[in-house]
Amino acid sequence: MSFLYLALRKLIELALLRPRSAEYKELEIVVLRHELSVLRRQIHRPDLRPADRAFLAAAARLLPRWRWSSFFVTPQTLLAWHRRLVARRWTYPSRRPGRPRIDPALHALILRLARENRRWGYRRIVGELAGLGFSVSTTSVRRILAGAGLGPAGARSGPSWADFIRHQAKSTIACDFFTVDTVFLRRVYVLFFIELASRRVHLAGVTERPDGAWVTQQARNFVWNLQDGGSPVRFLLRDNDAKFSGAFDEVFRSDGIEVIRTPVEAPKANAIAERFVGTMRRECLDWLLIANRRHLERVLQTFLNHYNGHRPHRGLGLAAPDRANVFAFPPTSPMNRSVIRRDRLGGLIHEYHAAA
Repeated sequence: MSFLYLALRKLIELALLRPRSAEYKELEIVVLRHELSVLRRQIHRPDLRPADRAFLAAAARLLPRWRWSSFFVTPQTLLAWHRRLVARRWTYPSRRPGRPRIDPALHALILRLARENRRWGYRRIVGELAGLGFSVSTTSVRRILAGAGLGPAGARSGPSWADFIRHQAKSTIACDFFTVDTVFLRRVYVLFFIELASRRVHLAGVTERPDGAWVTQQARNFVWNLQDGGSPVRFLLRDNDAKFSGAFDEVFRSDGIEVIRTPVEAPKANAIAERFVGTMRRECLDWLLIANRRHLERVLQTFLNHYNGHRPHRGLGLAAPDRANVFAFPPTSPMNRSVIRRDRLGGLIHEYHAAA
């Protein structure tokens, strides 16, 4: 806009000079030249705008070379300005050289693989991405990890306490007793095992006389079922109850499972098993009158089916231990589907499923 304004002003000046006499024009030119020489003595380097440079460069192409002494810049400067105008006229926007930018989703996936697998190097991550159908160079992976503060595999920090405990929980089970008093004030003992990683509970047995022989036999039955399931177990966590005899521990040691005893009067050392007992009482046993042992067995089996197959668990991301038994809504609005209710234990527990 400034260049257009300057051009318009010059056109007006030329129009005003046209009707004047030649002597008047010559005198005015002499005056302007003198003023220019005065300004040159006072200002060593004038401050020019882009529009000024464009006008002077264009005027220099119209005047002969021997008349360029009237400009207050050197001929080399005028030629440089003109070359710049020509270059800007014939320069077109082009794609930035170099490799294309990495997609943000791929960028996030690279950081996820590096954080979840701290022992993976750059090439290992590139190979895993290639198996997923992504093509990325080792240099790009190194640059992304460096930008996020993640160095090579040997320089990254080790697993956190949460990761360490989660890894150990996959190979650890816990066992404990809890008691139930019947309507006739007879005490029944319940032995159960719980997998710390999946929170899956196994009912070992229910009895009124939990002696050492009975507890040992329940341990044999559990280990036999554990071998059929193929779950690798390395540790068994239990308290110091006298009902866990030496024969009970030997059953697990013979199968390569190390028995770990919790400290005395430290229920938090076996917190997951204690949490299950509390859940069992709050959601089921505190609301029923148990007649006898067989009645208790049916109640416990029904609740465990609900606990393992349907009830959401906070430690599992609100999923059930048996994930395959939990119905998942399709990616449509759940309001478009009808929901049915299934009653457990005479309506004490409700399970909701989407109708087929």
